[in-house]
Amino acid sequence: MIPENKLNSVVNNVYAVDFYSIDKPLLAAVGGKAANLTELSRINEIQVPEGFCVTTEVYKKITEHNQELHDLLDKLAGLKAEDRTEISKISARIRTIIENTPIAEDIAEVIREHLTNFGEKDAFAVRSSATAEDLPTASFAGQQDTYLNIIGSEAVLKHISKCWASLFTDRAVIYRLQNGFDHRKVHLAVIVQKMIFSQVSGILFTADPLTSNRKVLTIDAGYGLGEAMVSGLVNADNYKVSKGAIIDKTISTKEMGIYSLNDGGTKEEKIGIELQNRQVLTDEQILQLERIGRKIEEHFGKPQDIEWCFADDAFYIVQSRPITTLFPVPEANDKENHVYISVGHQQMMTDPMKPLGLSLWQLRAGRPMFKAAGRLFVDVADSLATTSGTENLIDAMGQHDPLIKDALLTIVKRGDFIRSLPNDGKAPVIVKSSKGMSSADILAQIGNDPKIVFDLIKNDEISIQTLKQNIQSKTGLELFDFILEDIQQSKKMIFHTQHMGVIVAAMNAASWLNEKMNKWLGEKNVSDVLSQSVSNNITSEMGLALLDVADVIRPHASIIKYLQEVKSDNFLEEIVMLNGGQEVRDAINAFLNKYGMRCAGEIDITKTRWRENPQILFPIILNNIKNFEPGAAKRLFEQGLQEAMKKERSLLDQLEQLPDGEQRAKETKTMIDLIRSFVGYREYPKYGIVNRFFIYKQALLKEVEKLLQANIIHEKEDAYYLTFQELQETVLTGKLDYQLIAQRKDEHRLNKKLNPPRVITSDGEIITGKYKRENLPVDAIVGLPVSSGIIEGRARVILNMEEADLEDGDILVTSFTDPSWTPLFVSIKGLITEVGGLMTHGAVIAREYGLPAIVGVEQATRLIKDGQRIRLNGTDGFVVIL
Repeated sequence: MIPENKLNSVVNNVYAVDFYSIDKPLLAAVGGKAANLTELSRINEIQVPEGFCVTTEVYKKITEHNQELHDLLDKLAGLKAEDRTEISKISARIRTIIENTPIAEDIAEVIREHLTNFGEKDAFAVRSSATAEDLPTASFAGQQDTYLNIIGSEAVLKHISKCWASLFTDRAVIYRLQNGFDHRKVHLAVIVQKMIFSQVSGILFTADPLTSNRKVLTIDAGYGLGEAMVSGLVNADNYKVSKGAIIDKTISTKEMGIYSLNDGGTKEEKIGIELQNRQVLTDEQILQLERIGRKIEEHFGKPQDIEWCFADDAFYIVQSRPITTLFPVPEANDKENHVYISVGHQQMMTDPMKPLGLSLWQLRAGRPMFKAAGRLFVDVADSLATTSGTENLIDAMGQHDPLIKDALLTIVKRGDFIRSLPNDGKAPVIVKSSKGMSSADILAQIGNDPKIVFDLIKNDEISIQTLKQNIQSKTGLELFDFILEDIQQSKKMIFHTQHMGVIVAAMNAASWLNEKMNKWLGEKNVSDVLSQSVSNNITSEMGLALLDVADVIRPHASIIKYLQEVKSDNFLEEIVMLNGGQEVRDAINAFLNKYGMRCAGEIDITKTRWRENPQILFPIILNNIKNFEPGAAKRLFEQGLQEAMKKERSLLDQLEQLPDGEQRAKETKTMIDLIRSFVGYREYPKYGIVNRFFIYKQALLKEVEKLLQANIIHEKEDAYYLTFQELQETVLTGKLDYQLIAQRKDEHRLNKKLNPPRVITSDGEIITGKYKRENLPVDAIVGLPVSSGIIEGRARVILNMEEADLEDGDILVTSFTDPSWTPLFVSIKGLITEVGGLMTHGAVIAREYGLPAIVGVEQATRLIKDGQRIRLNGTDGFVVIL
C-alpha cells in the first residue's frame, strides 16, 4: 500500500517520475504501461513492485536534433509493411544511432538519484512504455524489448538506451505501418522497476480469450520468470476458474524455465524431473489469483490481460492492460441471460457500420436490435425459452445459416443458460418448415399465380415514386419526421402476409423438391438447377444488365482506353466528347437509374453508392468486355433457362415410370412452377429497402450541406458518425460536439479489426457452430452447399469488389457477397464465401446463374490462397486444394 503523502506528492521533475506520482495528465509523458502500473499501485491489497518511469521528454531530447536519424525516419515513413528487407536495413541503422547516443549528464544524474531510493544490490527490470502502447484502442504488447535482472546504475542507463532503440525493431516498425501509427508520434518512456525473483509467474486473463466468456478467468502458470512465457518460449499450465470454482486444468510438461543470474542477466535452466508434470500453483493459490484478477478488472472497468509473479509467498502484479481482441457484448440494460445472433451474417455484411447507418437499420427493423462494435444483433433468448419457439427459430436458422443453427442447439442442449417458459403454443411462426408438408399444403400458403409477384413489385415501384415526389418539399425537422413515418409505412409492406408468403412458399417448394427427388429418384439438390434463369430476380437481372452496358462500350476503343485511365469526377460529361460517347453515357445512366442505389455493404446508408461514384463499376465493365463476346447476357439467360427446362423434363419423365408416377409427376410439376414463378422475388425486398434508403440519404445530405455552409460541420462524412436522432438534434440546435465525432472515428477504426461472432451470449461467450459431415476427403475445407455442381479452377481471393481482376473459369473466394457483387458472378465459374446460408443473396444468385457454390466456409480467405488451383464441390459442400 502506497502512503497517502506519497500519493499526493507533486511531480517536480520532467525527466523521471515515481509510479505513485503519475496522474492522468502525465499519460503522454509516461506511456500506457507506466500509467497502468500507477493505477495498479493504488488498488488496496494489490502488490506492485516499486519503480519509476523515465519520461518521453528524455527520448525526445536524445532524438530531436539528430539529422541522420530524421533522414532515416523519412525513408521509413515512405515504406509499406511488405518492404521487409528495406525496413530491416533502415531499422538496424536507427537502433545503432540511438544506442550510441550518450544520455546527457544532467538527465543521467536524475536517473541515478531515483536509483538511490533502492538498495545498492537491488536488480531491476527495464521495460518500454510507448505512448501508443496498452491504450484502450491498441495494444502494442511485445513490440519493444524488456531487459531483466539489470544491476548497477551504469547498466540501467545502458539498457534504457537499448529500450529506446527497440522502438525500431522490425516487428515494431511493421506493426506501426500496418496500424497507421506515425513513427515520429510514438515516443518511448522507460520503466525501471525493482526485480522480483519469482519462483512461479504467468499471465491471467479475466475473460477467456478463446470463447470470450467474461465469467471464465484463465491463468497460465510456469516456473521461473514470466518473460519466457510472454515470449512463448516455455510451456505453461492452464487453469480456468469461474465464480470461485476451478472448472478446468491442463497440466503441461514444463521442461525449461528462465532464471536470474547472480551478477545480472538471465539464463535458461532445465526444470527438475520431479517438477515437470506437477501442478505449478496450488488450488488455493489459483483461487487467490482469481480474486486478485477480478479486483483489478473491477478497478479498470473492463476485462484485463495481467502479468503476475509469485515470490516469497506473495503475488506481485507487474502489468495489466485491456484485452483489445475481445468482441464486446451487445448492449442490454439488465442482468438477464441473453442470446444474441448476428444481423450482419444474415444480411451478408459483417463489416462495421457507421452510427447513421446503424441507427437507420435499427429503425426499420421489425424487432429490437442491439449494438456491439458497429454491428447489430437480435436477442433470441425468449424464442429459445419455449419448445415451439426453439423449433421455429432453429428451423429458420437452418435456412439462413446452419452454423448459427448449430450454435443455438449447443446452448439449448446445455440446459443451464436459458430459462424455460410455459409453452403456450403461441410462438410466432415466421418460416414454416416444409418438413412433413404436402405439395398442396405449400400451395395453400399463397397460391400459384405469377401475377402476385407482378402486383407486389408494381406496388413497391408506385410507393418509391410517391416517396421521391413527396420528400422533395421536406426540409429541417419536417424531413426527419417524414422519414420516420415512411419507415413505419414501408415496414408494413415488408412484413405483409402476401409478401412473406411468396418468399416462404418458394423456399418450402425448393425444400420439398430436394427431399422428394432425392427420395424418389436419388437426385440431390434438384432445385438448384430448376432455379436457373427465373423471372423477376432484380439482382441477377442487374448482373446481366451490366453485360449489356459492356456491349455498348465494346466497339469504341477510345472509350475503353478512357475508362481504363479516368480519374475525373465529371467523366459522364467528358465521355460525350468521344466517338460513341452519347450512347455510352445513356447506357451507363440507364443502368444507374435502376441500380445506382446499390453498393458493397449496402445496408449501411453511409457507404458510397454506384450513383455517387460510378467509377466503382469500371473494372467490372472492363472485365466483361475482356471476358465475353457481344450478346452474352441473352445467351447466359437462355442457357440457364434451357438447363432448367431440360432438368424439369428429365425429372417428370423419370417420375412417370414409377408407381403412382402420374400423381407424383403432377405434384412435382406444381412445385417446379411455384419455384419458377416465386423464387426470383426473394431478391426484391432488399432492393426496395436500399432504394428507399438512398432517397433518404440524398435528402439528409441536403441538410448536411446546410450544416457545412454554416460551419457547424467540417466535412460531409462527419455526419455519418452521428445517429439519425443526433443528426436531427444538430439540425435543430445548430450545435455539434466534435469530440464525439473524433471518438466515434476512433471506435470505427477499432471495430474494423474485430470479427463479429455469429452467436454471442450476454456472458460474452462466443458459441461457434460446426458442420456435421461424414465421408469427406482428407484435408477437405467444409462449408454449406447452396448450388450444385463440381468444378476445378483458379481461386481468386478478393476482399474488395473494385479490385477484382477475373479470368474465365476463376472461382471467387471472399468473406461475403451482398447483391452489389452480382455483376462479378457472370465472370466466374464458382463461389466460396465465409458467410451465408441457403437463402442468402449469394446463394440465390449462384443457383440462378448455375454456379457451383458453398457458403459459411470459416476462414476461407485465409485457408485458400489467391491463385491456388482448387476443386469446389457445391453438391456435397467442400473444397479441396489441388
